[in-house]
Amino acid sequence: MSLFKARDWWAAVLGEGEEFDQGCLCVGDVDNSGSGHDKIVVGSYMGMLRVFSPHPAKPGEPSPAHSQLLEVQLRDPVIQVEVGKFVSCSDLLHLAVLHPRKLSVYSISGTAGNVEHGVQYQLKRVYEHNLQRTACNMTYGTFGGVTDHHSMCIQSMDGMLMFFEQESYSFGRFLPGFLLPGPLCYCSRTDTFLTVSSARQVESYRYETLAVATDAETRQDAEQHGKTAGKRLTADWTLVLGEQALDLSVPSFSPSSSSIFVCGERNLYCLKDNGHIRFMKKLEYNPSCFLPYSSVSEGTTNTLVGNHNNMLLVYQDVTLKWAAQLSCSPVAVRLANFPDLKGVVVTLSNEGHLQCSYMGTDPSFFSTPKVDAREQDYSQIDTEMKSLQRVIRQATRTQADILPVAETDEDLTVTATVSTNMDSTSQALIPDIDGLPVPSVTVKIKVTSRCALQGPKLTVCVQPPLAVTQDQLVLEPLGVGSTTVVAFSAFLNGHYPPADLTGDVAVSYSSPTGIPRVAQCKFSLPLRLVCCPSAPSKNAKYKITVDTNKPPVNLSEVFPDFLEKSEDKEGNSLAFHFLSGPRVTVMASKTSQRYRIQSESFEDIWLVAKELVQRFDRHFAKQGVKDFRNSFAGPIPLAEYFETVDHHFELRVSAEKYQDLLSERAVQFRAIQRRLLTRFKDKTPAPLQNLDTLMEGTYRQVIALADAAEENRACLNQAFVRLRSATHLLILLVSLWQGLNTEQNAILEATLLPLLQDTPQLGWEESVDAAVSHLLRTCLSRSPKDQALSLSTSQLNMPKDTVRLKKHITLLCDRLGKGGRLSLASEANVPTPVMMPGGCEPIAEAVTDLEEPPLQQESATKFIKKKQPSKKVKSKTDKESKDKKVSAEGAVKETVEETAEEPVKEVKKEKKESSKEKKESTKEPKEPKDPGKESKKDSLKESKEKKESSKEKKESSKESGKESSKDTSKESLKEPGKEKVSRKSSVKVKEKKKEPDAAAGEG
Repeated sequence: MSLFKARDWWAAVLGEGEEFDQGCLCVGDVDNSGSGHDKIVVGSYMGMLRVFSPHPAKPGEPSPAHSQLLEVQLRDPVIQVEVGKFVSCSDLLHLAVLHPRKLSVYSISGTAGNVEHGVQYQLKRVYEHNLQRTACNMTYGTFGGVTDHHSMCIQSMDGMLMFFEQESYSFGRFLPGFLLPGPLCYCSRTDTFLTVSSARQVESYRYETLAVATDAETRQDAEQHGKTAGKRLTADWTLVLGEQALDLSVPSFSPSSSSIFVCGERNLYCLKDNGHIRFMKKLEYNPSCFLPYSSVSEGTTNTLVGNHNNMLLVYQDVTLKWAAQLSCSPVAVRLANFPDLKGVVVTLSNEGHLQCSYMGTDPSFFSTPKVDAREQDYSQIDTEMKSLQRVIRQATRTQADILPVAETDEDLTVTATVSTNMDSTSQALIPDIDGLPVPSVTVKIKVTSRCALQGPKLTVCVQPPLAVTQDQLVLEPLGVGSTTVVAFSAFLNGHYPPADLTGDVAVSYSSPTGIPRVAQCKFSLPLRLVCCPSAPSKNAKYKITVDTNKPPVNLSEVFPDFLEKSEDKEGNSLAFHFLSGPRVTVMASKTSQRYRIQSESFEDIWLVAKELVQRFDRHFAKQGVKDFRNSFAGPIPLAEYFETVDHHFELRVSAEKYQDLLSERAVQFRAIQRRLLTRFKDKTPAPLQNLDTLMEGTYRQVIALADAAEENRACLNQAFVRLRSATHLLILLVSLWQGLNTEQNAILEATLLPLLQDTPQLGWEESVDAAVSHLLRTCLSRSPKDQALSLSTSQLNMPKDTVRLKKHITLLCDRLGKGGRLSLASEANVPTPVMMPGGCEPIAEAVTDLEEPPLQQESATKFIKKKQPSKKVKSKTDKESKDKKVSAEGAVKETVEETAEEPVKEVKKEKKESSKEKKESTKEPKEPKDPGKESKKDSLKESKEKKESSKEKKESSKESGKESSKDTSKESLKEPGKEKVSRKSSVKVKEKKKEPDAAAGEG
């Protein structure tokens, strides 16, 4: 058992369906037994009055039922119970019970029984007061310094304090500025009454002031008398709390202590008798009740505070000393002394859980027995070790230690069933769209529980503009094996078709062990919910053709629910009229195995194409055909798709512009307000100089901009749904085009549809661009050497335009068309990391693959080679000539020495040598390639500074190649007979080399 848990000493559950509050509990020797032991008195709002004398159940005793002394059903609800000397002619304790319209005082007496049943207790009414006003709460004490007996003060719901001296009514006074009643308490040290008003301040009224104030029958009379004659009732002192108070308490355990405790909603206050704050404690929870009591340390006070987290905390002034867990949230707490135990904490919950507990632990008298020493049996240990190793090996063969095995029997199962027919009476909020009635369909959710669950919460989610009649509800508590069925209707709630007809159902609950869990299921809504049959049209702007490997089928067999207005009896054409306006026509070829889907809107083809493919699969599966396959011959309609992308991006740009304009106008509006406020506050009147006109005009601009921004936001939401539809259609066509499997299709869908909705911080364009770029760098790279070694960690920002995104999507489709494979697994030939000067190279954005981009290793080798001395070039020319990475300067210096050794490999460089080499070079048609390598090197440098497009790179490389080839040819013509190149000519060659750099920079 935990140390920080209240130890149950005695407990009872009071009634069923009864309700209790903080005034329904009190303790005291109500039967005047003279032993000094307390009894517990509990009243309920149902009128039940119970008296208990708790004692712990001993072994053999059946239950704590013997602890109940009395149970009486009263006619009126019990608001508050108190024990005190309320009878003038007696010094015994009596019980005061406050009802809404009555105050009753009872005496409880016990009669010794002659049989084993024990003492019998009786409740006898001594007197009662009928109240003219509805009571809220009461307090009692020695009003006016009378020490023998207790008087009572009742606060009514309309703010009147009614005073009773035992059997007689004294007077009544209305509190000034009253709105709602608050807690009420009496302080005997100062003879004052304390309350917390609706102004959220503590107010103190002296009994003497209340007694001499003007009497009145109604509040209007009190206000009128206060203005004309008599003494007006005023508070002795007030203290602003700033929050509503839960309870007030003035501890009277020590005459020297002078503290007033106030329990607020978030703070605990301790005040002096004059209203000054002694200390304050900020609470990190919502308290439900509190009780100050005496402390063992002199000058301090202990406080019990209960909260709604079933916790009972003990404070010594502001220091938390102990915390104990209770079984329920208390609404009232008291301390009591019983025969077997003193200082017991008595708590009462609002549902009637009465508990007597104490904090701490019981002493343990258990001592560990001595174990007889025995010798170890090593053969038995060895056998046990081998068996355990066998179990470990069997467990490691499976993935049980990596992925936990899902439970076969879940605590809660959820299934969804969609009705095959539309509702006879539509539940849609929009009755019709352009003359077409909006239907609704019923969805039934069946929730089956395998164990007892308390209050599961069901949530339904559908894609906009679809809506349901009820998206959230709390289910009734489920028993073992119980089943609950919930039904709701789904319908279209907008003037545009949705991007998806699937919905999600999630049921959140807590398992019997307290673990939060969620059970989910999906359901698909019928296509008939968003469209209706129509007459087919032959012409359309957008057309898509789906091929199959089986003979054409009759469309009336595939779509039996869309045959109402079909004029084609042979079943070769079918039309779908969306409720939002567009029409989609499906036509089957009579001679080939093709089906054409056409419409005036590109994105509206998606739902019909998806339904067509799914129904074809189901149709041929019913016939037992296993090799049926849908396909798409291409090309992918990227131009039409990019129109939807551009429209969505334009609306995003407009939203940012509206936001900026609104910010500017708001700043202007506030500046004009400050100017006007300064003018109005000025003591000397000054002309406004048309500031009011300017303010009115700015206000109109702000309102107009806000309306335009709101309209743009609605258009943006609609555009994003259309973009999702177009993207779904693109994914479907690519999947049919390349025959992607389920895993590859999921990767492509996660890449092109990363978001369910647009946000100002993260939009669709930048998210898709980052995802597509990652695929192009990893699984769709040109070669394993080009694969990126790490993820990009750059921040995603809204792009300036969609050019880069379009190029990347085009390149993605191009790589897939050339055999690229989508995979999240790393390739076997992982490239070795190469340190690059100035960062990694950007993705090649070329649409065609005619020219391969230079590898990163080439640029790295050139960068390293530049830093080496020219003497070492000779030893590396063999390897560099094989890799085609020789610089122009090294080629000029080494042509003479390398001609005799490698005449075949150095044909391209012999143009710079003797006339014999010229003759050989005339036979080679590919002379300009060597200078082209120099130009590639220069263009690489340029690409690191300016990431240009591939076309610009090609043009610059061609121009620089031509210029460098002309320069080297001129140089070789000037000195045809020399075997060695002079120093001046080499300098000229270096100067000529710089010209392609400049040309590339200008290009």
